[in-house]
Amino acid sequence: PAEEVAEILTDIGLEVEGMEAWESIEGGLEGVVVGEVLECERHPNADKLSLTKVDIGAEQPLQIVCGAPNVAAGQKVLVAQVGTTLHFHNGEALTLKKTKIRGEVSEGMICAEDELGLGTDHSGILVLPADTPVGIPASEVFPIERDTVFEIGLTPNRSDATCHRGVAQDLAAALKIHHGHSGQLRCPDTQAFRVESRELPVEVIVENTEACPRYSGVSIAGVQVKESPDWLKNRLRAIGQRPINNIVDITNFILHDMGQPLHAFDLDKIADRTVRVKTLPEGTPFTTLDEVERRLSAEDLMICDGSSRGMCIAGVFGGVGSGVTEATTNIFLESAHFNPRWIRRTSTRFNLRTDAARVFEKGSDPNLTVEALKRAAALMVELGGGRIASDIVDVYPEPVKPVRVQVAWEYVNRLIGVPMRREEVLAILDALNMAVVEQSEAHFVCEVPTNKADVTRPADVVEEILRIYGLNRVPIPSLIRSTPTPA
Repeated sequence: PAEEVAEILTDIGLEVEGMEAWESIEGGLEGVVVGEVLECERHPNADKLSLTKVDIGAEQPLQIVCGAPNVAAGQKVLVAQVGTTLHFHNGEALTLKKTKIRGEVSEGMICAEDELGLGTDHSGILVLPADTPVGIPASEVFPIERDTVFEIGLTPNRSDATCHRGVAQDLAAALKIHHGHSGQLRCPDTQAFRVESRELPVEVIVENTEACPRYSGVSIAGVQVKESPDWLKNRLRAIGQRPINNIVDITNFILHDMGQPLHAFDLDKIADRTVRVKTLPEGTPFTTLDEVERRLSAEDLMICDGSSRGMCIAGVFGGVGSGVTEATTNIFLESAHFNPRWIRRTSTRFNLRTDAARVFEKGSDPNLTVEALKRAAALMVELGGGRIASDIVDVYPEPVKPVRVQVAWEYVNRLIGVPMRREEVLAILDALNMAVVEQSEAHFVCEVPTNKADVTRPADVVEEILRIYGLNRVPIPSLIRSTPTPA
């Protein structure tokens, strides 16, 4: 149950500040059923209204006044009954009452798609296939996807929990230690990624490797930019993201799924098919996607083309001249790791607190770029057609290796405040994918995954152990000792 999940997440340091039931169609089409229009006559007191009799499977047909120009006898339609609250596409809501319209009783509403939140069309009522059974709930015609959304108050140090997989990994660890779960996550693989041609190679030149320790990219040819499928739109809408098109939606999906920001460029707008990662002179004008011209600092890292024309403020915000549009057919997909300090400085200067910037500021995983790139590119081919049209270019001059931290067994017990069996400590570290590479009677050495940018000291390792062990299992001491330090 969602309540139990929320409690576990809070216990392991991912405080659930709120829970919200989410439906792919607001209101879940409650009170809306399939009806058949038995009679349709012109309203006696209004030329533009129709007076209908509609069978919804009840004992008596309903009399409904309808203003749609396309209503006709014999149609199968969606009927909102009296007492139903409709959630319109524009965000407004209306609760239906039995009423009189121009002197005639109306016992409900025959609905257009925008009145049900199914779309934006208001040109007429929604007409269903002739074989649709009368009286069945509308939710059987248009299945509703339901979910629970957790609002997690993430502390600044939790770089590993900026995405769904990071949270799921922690949850799996807690379930493994306390509830007998396997602890394994089922994550999509990248086997669908396959280079089909090498027709669109892009050269990448990283001029500032301090600001950009790793830059990966790949070309995709012949894509069709179009509306995303419902499953993808629903995943994004559930977390408050507005679907845009299949390409942009995939980059946002991967960001929130894996914690790796991506950026898609229109490859045909990249001069010389060359990407330069560099800074530009102080005061250089650059127009961002919101059509605001901004003056760059010499400390703002930029993604530029072969002529050093700025295309994107690295890790923060894209530019107007290089993004994906409906006319785009060839894409260069970026997946990079940027220095948190550089991104934080730029996003603060411009007050651009984008989702990508928030991830990079906490510290993204430098060893995730290629996996995320493959996953996103394969999805783009699946949902947009086309083909992978280059090898992956991966500029990574100094690969980041997992940090090794030595921790004394006695230190673990002293910091936590309760004696822990060594087997418990090792089990928790294993559940967190923190491999123990050495151990003795006095200490152990563990490797910290590169997605945990904040775990660098013995105290940090103990904090990880304590989170999964359970703060609520540590008794509150009756006496607290402290030593005052002179100012």
